[in-house]
Parts: sequence; C-alpha cells; structure tokens
Amino acid sequence: MTTQQETRPTAAAKPVRWAADTVARMREGARLRLDYSAQSLWRVDRLIEDLCQDGKPPAGVDNVLRGFGAYAGEVIVRQTGAEWWAVGGDHWVRTPDGKLWDPIAEARACFTGDGSLRLLCRDAMRGEERT
Repeated sequence: MTTQQETRPTAAAKPVRWAADTVARMREGARLRLDYSAQSLWRVDRLIEDLCQDGKPPAGVDNVLRGFGAYAGEVIVRQTGAEWWAVGGDHWVRTPDGKLWDPIAEARACFTGDGSLRLLCRDAMRGEERT
C-alpha cells in the first residue's frame, strides 16, 4: 500500500512540504493545531491579520505567507480531490471541475487585506458541489 504522498504528482512535492512545515511550526511555536480542515482556515486568516497588524513588511513574512497559502491549498486538495499544478515556479491547485486556484497568492492578498483563505477554500468547495 502506498501513502498519499508517494502517489501524488511531483508538482505537489514543494507545497505539501511547505504546508507540513507550517503545521509543525504552528504546533511547536504557537501551540496551534492545524488539522487540514476548512474550519482551520479561520485561524489562519486571523494569524495573517495579526502579522499585518504587527507592521511587518511583506518581504519579511513571504515564507510564512507561502506556507499558509500551501496549507490552504492542501486543505482544498484533501477536501475536493484536487491536485497541485506547477508552472514556471508558481504552484496552483486544480479542482476536479478544471478550475485553477492560487492559494499562495491569496495568502499574500490576505496580508494586504484583500483576500481570505477561508473564502477561497469555500469557493473551491462550492464549485465541487455544483458538478
């Protein structure tokens, strides 16, 4: 029997690792448990809000935002059966209905107050309900 990691496309390797690293960092550093549920993205949105309010420059938190975006993408993958796609160094999630989602860009948009990982996940999951 193979694990989910072994059967996934190579495009998933980096974002899956970024997401896992984020889960571990949040568990160890912030004592926050992220369980890959859609509900956990409420907490992630709040964490990004807190980063923004701390006055940190976007370049200073880019790796953190990438990790949160990868985590949100992995939530979508696990909830909808989507898959990771990589083109030119960018990583997107493609849901079974063929739509592409960019959770890493959405995490960066959250930092500027123009996005929500929770809403991105909700929209990706709604698309699956209609098909």
